[in-house]
Amino acid sequence: MKQKSIAAFVFMFMFLFSFTQIGHAAAGGTSIYLDGKALNLPANGQVQIVNGNVMIPFRVVAEELGFDVNWDNKARTVTIRQSGTTLTMIVNETVAEVNGSKVKLPESPMLAKDTTLVPMRFIGEQMGLKVSWDNETKSAYLVNPHSDSGSGKQDTAGSSSQTQQTKPASNSNSSSNLASVSGIGFSENRLTIALDKNVTPHVFTISGPERLVIDLPQAKFAETLNDGHLLDSSQNGSFDVTDYPDVSKVRYSLYSSNPSTIRIVLDLNYTVKYQVVNENNGLIIVDLNTGDAVVPTDNGQKTVVIDAGHGGSDPGASSVTKKKEKEFTLAVALKVEQLLKEETKINVVLTRNSDTYPTLSDRVKIAEGVNADIFISIHGNAGSSTASGVETYYTRAESSNLAKTMHKYLVQSSGLSDRKVRTASLHVTRETTMPAVLLECGYLSNKSDAALMYTDDFQNKVAQGIVEGIKEYLGIS
Repeated sequence: MKQKSIAAFVFMFMFLFSFTQIGHAAAGGTSIYLDGKALNLPANGQVQIVNGNVMIPFRVVAEELGFDVNWDNKARTVTIRQSGTTLTMIVNETVAEVNGSKVKLPESPMLAKDTTLVPMRFIGEQMGLKVSWDNETKSAYLVNPHSDSGSGKQDTAGSSSQTQQTKPASNSNSSSNLASVSGIGFSENRLTIALDKNVTPHVFTISGPERLVIDLPQAKFAETLNDGHLLDSSQNGSFDVTDYPDVSKVRYSLYSSNPSTIRIVLDLNYTVKYQVVNENNGLIIVDLNTGDAVVPTDNGQKTVVIDAGHGGSDPGASSVTKKKEKEFTLAVALKVEQLLKEETKINVVLTRNSDTYPTLSDRVKIAEGVNADIFISIHGNAGSSTASGVETYYTRAESSNLAKTMHKYLVQSSGLSDRKVRTASLHVTRETTMPAVLLECGYLSNKSDAALMYTDDFQNKVAQGIVEGIKEYLGIS
């Protein structure tokens, strides 16, 4: 990350954070809003004011942003990595390191039981977040100004926040030249937006989790929206999408009041491609039916969901050589995907195809949304340095045959010792409704296993074994 100029921040925060509270939790039920979304704060991680500095639980914010956060209890050090930047802070030390360079902290990090609190000002300066504080409501507002470029068929650009404005804005701009959004709908796997004037939308995607963002400049909400889509007092609204597997929810808000901009966000279940249709007739369509997205099929294909364990802010276990489980699981999942794409009778869906972290419930939701026939989660094990071999887990009785079949091929393809099929109450194998298993493809804590697991040869063999197990279970020759 490029180093940010801090002169403006210094002036701003001298003004914003000149409070009389010192060393105690801020009164009045303090909240933190990240891109307009109120974060759930742990009981031991409430906002505190220390020497005029707002201290916030950094793990909550960092993990919401998809950063990789690690805590070294012995050294009392928190390390955050993202986009080539490594930030290291030590509890009770006022000097941090950013990519090896010393940086002065306005206040030293502090522990609140098992949560690390850091000065919010520091987040704004080092992580490129837009930061503001509402002293009246005792609320902190953070906005991530980074986004990916659009992946649709139209050249795209847009405001670079994840979802909403830092503070909920009121529709104070009533100029007659603003376009009014009178309708927002989602059907036939298409988002439709009705306006009374022509608007050129700015469309882009964001990963971790996957979202598709549509900004409508010089626009405001009409007094009423169609289909009962209501706005709250902060000009926000949303509705769930249940009939199409690509999208789980549509959210909309007055993103900015000056200039007035409406933002609409599609919460995606996985990466999709899209096409924007705007014929300047007051109707904008964002079409997800491009033929590139993975959707349920009615042509006799079996749908298989492959879940690469962990990812993003959750690295999983570490190998004896400090490699991350999430890297192994994604590598194998991608190899399985490529092999399954060669099978005309199988439709393959990944819960993630990059270093992102879909939650456990997200993974289940993806599988349910595409009406998967089977669900397979790929992992690497960890334990003692002498433990070695492969294991297969299932929870529900209807998954037993799938577990036995997959384990047979896992043992054969890995060449590691057979640690048997086992049962366990794991979220992804318990909450799914189709046969589901979790494969432990070796022990990262074992020197010999780990040395094999990060080789292309081993990963290719295991991926092929997984594919053979899937085909046998589904009766596909």
